[in-house]
Parts: sequence; C-alpha cells; structure tokens
Amino acid sequence: MKIGIAADHGGYDLKVAIRDFLVSKGYSIHDFGAYEHNNADDYPDFVIPLAKAIAEGDVDRGIAVCGSGVGASVAANKVHGVRAALINDHFSAHQGVEDDDLNMLCLGGRVTGVMAAQELVSAFLTAQFTHEERHLRRLGKVAQAENLYNK
Repeated sequence: MKIGIAADHGGYDLKVAIRDFLVSKGYSIHDFGAYEHNNADDYPDFVIPLAKAIAEGDVDRGIAVCGSGVGASVAANKVHGVRAALINDHFSAHQGVEDDDLNMLCLGGRVTGVMAAQELVSAFLTAQFTHEERHLRRLGKVAQAENLYNK
C-alpha cells in the first residue's frame, strides 16, 4: 500500500514522526511536504496535491496534518473523490474506512501526540471498506451530492 503524507508548519513535527513510523512498518511513502518547518507556509499547498494524488490513484490512502486537522480536512474534501476526516479516536479511525470508505486521515499536530497518532494511523491503514449494501447506498448519495454541488 502506497501512503501519501502532507503537513504544514503546524503539523510538520507530527508528520515526520508518522513518516518514520510508517517506513519502519514497511509502507511505501510519498511525502507531499512540507519538507522543512516554515511558519509562513499554508496547508492547502500540501494537502491539495495529496488529495489529487488520492483521487487519481497515485497513492492508496493519505494522511494530512495541520495544526488542528480541521483545515486539512476542509481543503482535502474540496477534491472530488476524496473522503477525508479529522480523526481523534481509535473507533472512528477504522470505522470511517469500514463504513464510509475514508481515504484520507486528518490529524492535528498541535493536539495529537505521537503515540496516539501511531495508533490512529495503524487503525486507519489496516481497516478495509466492507462494501455492505447500506454503506454503498449511502456513499452513492454522497457522490450524488458531490456531483450536484461541486460545480
């Protein structure tokens, strides 16, 4: 599984820790930046290219980190086909994939510790979408709304 990661200055340190953790677990990583801590950078400059890579199938899943995780989630969900969520608990990290086919995990670098992030990332990456009829039906309705309102 190829994983894309991205962060602005608010998530830079956590992104580095997550990247190193994923490499130690044998994942293939594509780092979309930031590549250094710079207080003047902006999360859309890193998160949107990651989201596009997910939508185009260049990476299987993504992890985006900004200060709170909120901005990364908002930006990522502007890209058609991306289902991103700010996750702060273990249940949502795997349930979001299982039921909602979540393909981007967003975290807050200023609010999520390294050990918690590792747990959330592991739950997110090992979960699989169930393809149950009720979940497919619901995602179909989400796709309709995305097509209707994303013009």
